[in-house]
Amino acid sequence: MLPFCPTAGKDVCFVTHLSIPAPPLRHRRPKMSVFFLSAPPSISVLSHRSTTTTSVTCCSSLQTLPQPLSHPQPSLSSPLSSNSLLTNSKTSSGCSLNCPHFDSCSGCTHEDNLHRPVVLQEATTFFKKLGVSDFTFDTCRLWGWRCRAKLAIRGSSTDPLIGLYEEGTHNVVDIPDCKGIKILNIEPYDEDERTGYLRYVQMAVTTYNTSLPASERYRSGRVQVSLVWNARSETSASSEKLNNLATFLWRNGGPNSEVHLIHSVWANFQTSTNNVIFGNRWRHLLGERDFWEHVGGIDVYLPPSSFGQANTRAFDSLLQKLHKYVPIGSSVTDLYAGAGVIGLSLASTRKCRKEMSVRCVEINKESKLAFEKTIDRLPSSLDSSISWHHADTSIEPLSWLVGSDILVVDPPRKGLDPSLIGALRDIKSAERKAMTLESPTFKAKDEKRPWILRAREDSVQIPSRTTQEENRSLPQTLIYISCGWESFKENCTALLSSKAWHLSKAHGFNFFPGTQSIEILAVFKRGPGASVKKKKSGKKKKKNKLEKQS
Repeated sequence: MLPFCPTAGKDVCFVTHLSIPAPPLRHRRPKMSVFFLSAPPSISVLSHRSTTTTSVTCCSSLQTLPQPLSHPQPSLSSPLSSNSLLTNSKTSSGCSLNCPHFDSCSGCTHEDNLHRPVVLQEATTFFKKLGVSDFTFDTCRLWGWRCRAKLAIRGSSTDPLIGLYEEGTHNVVDIPDCKGIKILNIEPYDEDERTGYLRYVQMAVTTYNTSLPASERYRSGRVQVSLVWNARSETSASSEKLNNLATFLWRNGGPNSEVHLIHSVWANFQTSTNNVIFGNRWRHLLGERDFWEHVGGIDVYLPPSSFGQANTRAFDSLLQKLHKYVPIGSSVTDLYAGAGVIGLSLASTRKCRKEMSVRCVEINKESKLAFEKTIDRLPSSLDSSISWHHADTSIEPLSWLVGSDILVVDPPRKGLDPSLIGALRDIKSAERKAMTLESPTFKAKDEKRPWILRAREDSVQIPSRTTQEENRSLPQTLIYISCGWESFKENCTALLSSKAWHLSKAHGFNFFPGTQSIEILAVFKRGPGASVKKKKSGKKKKKNKLEKQS
């Protein structure tokens, strides 16, 4: 996936929104020095109508100070109305991007009204037509929210370009100014000639330190740096340059530097000519090996190869809302689960500890290690049956639905796989089949289903200490987390048209302020819904009236 715009996917990030600590300097410099330079990061100061100022780097979304912003925001608990979508001039001026790279960089789509993406009006109207009049929208934090970034490295060793691509091109919009590349004569990657060394850099911020208040954790964040190197392995001829660059970063940003910003330095080796950023080979170079984050009430292990949320605080708000829709003792299947953060968060919450079953299914095998390390830090009092499976849920998806009261899906931007949509649309007719269909977690003869065998071989099982009855039911509740608005609308329409589901609740979250992206948490329930039933009862009354007249 190419780092061109946050709306392209949840893992597409850019440095001007990155949440890293740094001392405040002047407002809006044309370029900024990032944490891996010989000097501390250049910071600009954005002032608001109040006396409080917040330090941000270059663009208004890079956090450097943890104090909450005083920008006017709507109530998060009240539903949106058409009036609440109108923004007055005071609110507009207080929620502007003020980024010098806006005209050329593809990262953001609008400068003003960061708290109200244009798509919000469309979303409100869409849900209202479906009978959800209490749709809510969480504006989330507008500045200092980004915890993950991927930037392309191009140009030359004397004039490197580091930033995002211009939209629709592979031309890099230069954002930071890296002195390390110049000093060490590190040649950036050339896509045409396939020469050079440094292709991309990924930066991930950990704010993990549960002994500190949340605001203090964000002040003391550390950055995990991953260098994508144009070589097959660490034994290549260019390995000396790689080690020199890593040492330079550590010397100027490690624990012995003026400002300790770097958590660790990693190398990824990639020689492919396609658009995939990372190769399969990783090497830990310097710093701490384990990278932790605290979200959803649990400690989450995040190696550089795994997916991580760009906006962890907004994701944490979404999880808190999701917890309310999962009753005590539910059996949950989490599809597109990644490292199982959603499922494990549900299992570990106090209200859901008794007799709960959680099954996480993910196609990326790299997530297995993250799941295993994360479960080691779950509360010892937890008595739930928990499992993780490496499998493609697009293949016979019904088998993964068996034994679940609640289905949680968090698909990529393209939405649900067509086969899963089909299984959910036909779920009522599939109930009889489910009584004879073996769930992948049950021991059965699956010689004719090799994908189930592979999933079982690659699974991680944490059995409950108490005996649980075998559950053959199919989900009565579907909780859909969407990062792609267009695909969600299509999936939602397909589910509702089948009359097998109705939309019960919907909530929006502003994961990427300044973009057209909107994160959706939607709760579907089995059955046609109250509106359809009312129409039927009306016809019945009309029929009775005609009978009386005759």
